[in-house]
Amino acid sequence: MAQEINQGYDPKEVEPKWYAAWEENGCFEGEVQEGKESYSIMIPPPNVTGILHMGHVLDNTLQDIFIRRARLEGKSTLWFPGTDHASIATQTKVEQALRNEGTSRREIGREKFLERAWQWSDDHGGKILNQLRKLGASCDWRRTTFTMDESYERSVRAAFVKLYERGYIYRGKRLVNWCPSSQTALSNEEVIMKPQKGKFWKMRYEIVEEPGRYLEISTTRPETIMGDTAVAVHPDDERYKDLVGKHVWRPFPREEIPIVADHAVEKDFGTGALKVTPAHDQVDFDIGKRHDLPLIDVMNPDGTLSEAAGEEFAGMERFAARKAAAKKLEEIGALVDVEDYENNVGFSERADVPIEPRLSEQWYLKYPKVEEAKAAVEKGIIKFHPKRWEKVYLHWLNNIQDWCISRQLWWGQRIPVWYKKGGDRTDPANWHVSVDGPSDPENWEQDDDALDTWASSYLWPFATFGWPNTDEKTLKELAHFYPTSTLVTGFDIIFFWVARMIMAGLELYGEDKKEALTDDEIAARIPFKDIFIHGLIRDSKGRKMSKTLGNSPDPLDLIEKFGADGLRFGIINIAPSGSDILFSEERIEIGRNFCNKLWNACRFRQMNGAVDSNASLDSIIDRLKASPLDGYSNWILNRMIETMREIEGQFAKFELHQLTHSLYNFVWGDFCDWYVEASKALLQKKDDPRHDMALAVSDLVIRQALQLLNPIMPHITEELWHAMGYCEEGAYIQDTQLATADELSAKLAEAGIKVDAAAAANVEQVKELISKARAVKAEYNVASKRDVTLFVTAADDASATVVSENLDTIKKLAGAATIELKDSVDGCPGSVGALGTVYLDLSSAIDVEAEKERLSKELEKLNKQVAAGEGKLKNPKFVDKAPANVVEGARKQLAETQAKRDEIARLLESL
Repeated sequence: MAQEINQGYDPKEVEPKWYAAWEENGCFEGEVQEGKESYSIMIPPPNVTGILHMGHVLDNTLQDIFIRRARLEGKSTLWFPGTDHASIATQTKVEQALRNEGTSRREIGREKFLERAWQWSDDHGGKILNQLRKLGASCDWRRTTFTMDESYERSVRAAFVKLYERGYIYRGKRLVNWCPSSQTALSNEEVIMKPQKGKFWKMRYEIVEEPGRYLEISTTRPETIMGDTAVAVHPDDERYKDLVGKHVWRPFPREEIPIVADHAVEKDFGTGALKVTPAHDQVDFDIGKRHDLPLIDVMNPDGTLSEAAGEEFAGMERFAARKAAAKKLEEIGALVDVEDYENNVGFSERADVPIEPRLSEQWYLKYPKVEEAKAAVEKGIIKFHPKRWEKVYLHWLNNIQDWCISRQLWWGQRIPVWYKKGGDRTDPANWHVSVDGPSDPENWEQDDDALDTWASSYLWPFATFGWPNTDEKTLKELAHFYPTSTLVTGFDIIFFWVARMIMAGLELYGEDKKEALTDDEIAARIPFKDIFIHGLIRDSKGRKMSKTLGNSPDPLDLIEKFGADGLRFGIINIAPSGSDILFSEERIEIGRNFCNKLWNACRFRQMNGAVDSNASLDSIIDRLKASPLDGYSNWILNRMIETMREIEGQFAKFELHQLTHSLYNFVWGDFCDWYVEASKALLQKKDDPRHDMALAVSDLVIRQALQLLNPIMPHITEELWHAMGYCEEGAYIQDTQLATADELSAKLAEAGIKVDAAAAANVEQVKELISKARAVKAEYNVASKRDVTLFVTAADDASATVVSENLDTIKKLAGAATIELKDSVDGCPGSVGALGTVYLDLSSAIDVEAEKERLSKELEKLNKQVAAGEGKLKNPKFVDKAPANVVEGARKQLAETQAKRDEIARLLESL
């Protein structure tokens, strides 16, 4: 039912109203609809304690565009929302709160700690989901899943048990990335490498067998000297060949350690001799295994030195111990030199402290179905968009290492392994591995560790439905919505999450199968068919957004300023496919401006005639039959169908960055700036039969434009859909299926309305002529003058006819008082187009003498600037001594000044 459109668009009135209506009326609810093609998306679950940031805005706007488009196409849709428990992040917050209270998790115990963690999660969690509602995210909120929900946690335990029973999960002692702050193991992907300025200490170890002879060694970590169990040199290093097999004295605690030869040593790095500390470095650990070296762990879990480091250092903080060890080397005469040194150091992603390689007993997962995971992408069963990200994915799979899945945390899914009380925990005979635990729990103790957060979220696409439950609802929904359709995510978690989900689906979804899967089996088990990778949002200087830099805006502030639809349109408009996005508020402003333009266009249409015959596409097409289409109507309908095809192609190719450009050019450029302006004369003649035709054309174009725009700007399009009378009471824009370009063309043809391509082409040529006329006016600074005279020399007789038939339109849109068709024109500046050449009569446009005087002064000024620039660049002192970027800047400035001078000279000559 149509309603009056207010004078100005206010998103604060429109957006909350419609979002509440959508939720109340179940517009987002996804249910199995037999006979319909399904389309499902799983939200990448944000941290439960997180708040909306610009990355979420981009990621969730893209997902919403996909799901809303699928609804318009009449598909059975589901966008499944949820949050992740974020083990390390949440536990860190709770432990900080406990420290502020003067206590710790160890003091209050596991049970009390988990109560506090749940309380923290309840108090702070879910905020981001409400913020996503403000953005317009159309998730089925009834299904919201938390990775610590009982049903989801049961799925995680079931996956662990299945993988253990199939031989993929094992327990082992090896070096792991250790966070001394969170006191937990980390995967390689949770370690961020950062450049750090430090020191390079060169020291000397005395040869045991040759007193007075020394071997020089360089290190960045003197605090681990106490854990040295050998010195290694390269087997081909001639400097040290005679020393292999001998020994050196470790400075402290003083002890003989062997000199070994190993190819892992870099001959050209440092002195070419490497102190080997197997318990504190992965390379050293591997050398130690090859040479059967003992392991001395000199570090406690909290980053202080252990008793194994000796009484002098025990209990000392690791970086304080570094200074103390360096000082002791100097005191005993073992320090040769100290250099400044910059290297990359691994930091814990969450705690932001340097990690320690640490020897630890952990649970590991050997990745299943690796070859099938490669094949799924190589054979196109799963497609990456853009395609170039396939190489990144395959590179990781080709270099895959076993995954450390245990974390020394209490907040998270606890590992479902129990050890027999009093038994040897290293003996699997004393283990009980099950989903529900042993029947006699009093005789068993459960493993204290929790699973890595990613070891729960990698089950997200099917665990959310209740897998491995076999009840009717779970099986029915999985059969309908799995594999899901599209995964939208950033490239930074292709390793963390995307690849792991694929392998989990291939191994766990379906019956256990030892032999390789067929292509059909792969297609049935994969978690998604398409992976849409977007870039990261950075500031206008290319820096990553962060609170520390103060360059990260609050999306809620942007929604307050621009509206959710304005923000959505703006962020997609500046998002190149798969590349990083340079953000600035000025670049987002286009979204708000476009909303206002769309609003005003609909209001203008409403002011020129009733909109009470718009309830169906058929009713509008019936009105179009009343009068033949004029040239501009043929043209705009042709452009509408072309734009529909463009959008269809962009969705098919996952080129969503082009959507806003196509729609902006069509709605603002073609429809508002050209068709509406060209039709204003008709709209003012209500007794002209073409008046109703122009209204019907406008109604059809606006209708299709609103549906095309709806996935990007859902609130304003819903408001205008109702205001323009495009639906019955109680219906929504998503309830009307979007016709394809071919379907709409066929529907028009069935009604006897044939869009004349030749007439549309003539209008394109008229548009070009008008643009040429505007450009010539702009050259002579008379763009805003409406009283100029234009001359046109037509290219041929047919062109002359087209110009004659459109003289009034050309005059109006080019901004001229008079237009004359002439055989030839002399002495006037002009511009050539397909229909001919358009000239500006300078005598009607400007005071020629005054303009010549102005241009002469400007030319004189520019000639001086050019001379100065040329002189500067001929001066060897400047060219040779100034920084290269300054010299290049001077060259660029000179070229720009020369171009401007030449243009002014050309204009002056034409006068």
